[in-house]
Amino acid sequence: MRLFYYAANAAMKALLIALTRWQVEGKENVPRKGPLIIVANHMTYVDPPLLGASVPRRITFMAKQELFRPSLMGIVVRAYGAFPIRRDKLDREALRQAFGLLNKGQVLGMFPEGKRSFPYHLQEMQPGTAFIAARSGVPIIPVGISGSEQVKGLGFILHRPHITVRIGRSFTLPSGENNRLNRPGLSQHSSLIMKRIAELLPNTYLDSHNFPDDMRSSNEN
Repeated sequence: MRLFYYAANAAMKALLIALTRWQVEGKENVPRKGPLIIVANHMTYVDPPLLGASVPRRITFMAKQELFRPSLMGIVVRAYGAFPIRRDKLDREALRQAFGLLNKGQVLGMFPEGKRSFPYHLQEMQPGTAFIAARSGVPIIPVGISGSEQVKGLGFILHRPHITVRIGRSFTLPSGENNRLNRPGLSQHSSLIMKRIAELLPNTYLDSHNFPDDMRSSNEN
């Protein structure tokens, strides 16, 4: 499984270099050791291997259970080292696996929106990521992905789209009395995670409903 992960990342890097204009910013923000939660916006199926190729640590992704059905996709997802989560209820087994990874000092990859966004605007965060981050207390690394939505069909090869993976500085959720695991507390934590990802994205990925003009001015188009 580990061998497949690194082989897949090497192949992904080669494809990105050959077929796109790929750039990664902020690799120095990723500590070489210790538990981390990587959080990113999610637009296409390209995003998990794109993150794997861009982040200088091995990432174990939490992915929706539907991807693990018997199929070529299911085989690839399992071989890549991901583990499933049921989104229709509290999945205690998925939580156990997530906390187990972090307790071992590993890196957990999550897409807090809970699904791919369309039309590629950053959506509100689901509470699962905030719960795991608040409960574990480990550092969170926000990542903003732009351009991956252009990788579709074969036509993208002709214009080599710009793909940018911007890695932000780590942060932790408030501790003590502010580290609440009830619904209002998780909502506040989720909003903070969303804000940190948004800071790494161009304004075109932020809709006016979630990000009014006074929250968008610091982002480059």
